[in-house]
Amino acid sequence: MFENLKNYKIILASNSPRRKELLAGLGIEYIVQTLPDIDESFPEGLPPEEIPLYIARKKAAAYRNQMQEDELIITADTIVWLDGEVLGKPTGKEDAVAMLEKLSDKKHQVITGVCLTTTHTQRTFATVTDVEFDTLSQEEILYYVEQYLPLDKAGAYGIQEWIGIIGVRSISGSYFNVMGLPIQKLYKELIAL
Repeated sequence: MFENLKNYKIILASNSPRRKELLAGLGIEYIVQTLPDIDESFPEGLPPEEIPLYIARKKAAAYRNQMQEDELIITADTIVWLDGEVLGKPTGKEDAVAMLEKLSDKKHQVITGVCLTTTHTQRTFATVTDVEFDTLSQEEILYYVEQYLPLDKAGAYGIQEWIGIIGVRSISGSYFNVMGLPIQKLYKELIAL
């Protein structure tokens, strides 16, 4: 199936348990390798779809000078876009609560940018999913933040967790994108590489 990848050592440059799980679901062998403290800032005024692409490229650039000829590095970044504002990872529990209060009874977009990098080529793509939350009570928000500590998730939620089960009214697009990796699109891009 992945004949074109047999000469590559595939590296997932992410500590996200969700990304690891989703990539493992493709049935390809890979290793996880991350660098500490990669700057995830981005210039003001970028269109929403460009923000995670910019950050995914920035993450890939951090690996460039140490890449081997046979390596393929996968970097990704996910943002939540709500009313012209980026909701990244919360800085603490209070910030997580504030984000979920903003998302309550609203539609937002989850955008993931993915960058596939070898020493010879780079391919990038972004996937957008529309998610609509039902009205979340303060009790539900506080319960979720206390029980699940969603501090490593853009928008302070994991769709596969309790808050997604009880709170997501509708979704249009890739469910796996909301988890952090648009795996179906990644599969197509890996085959085409």
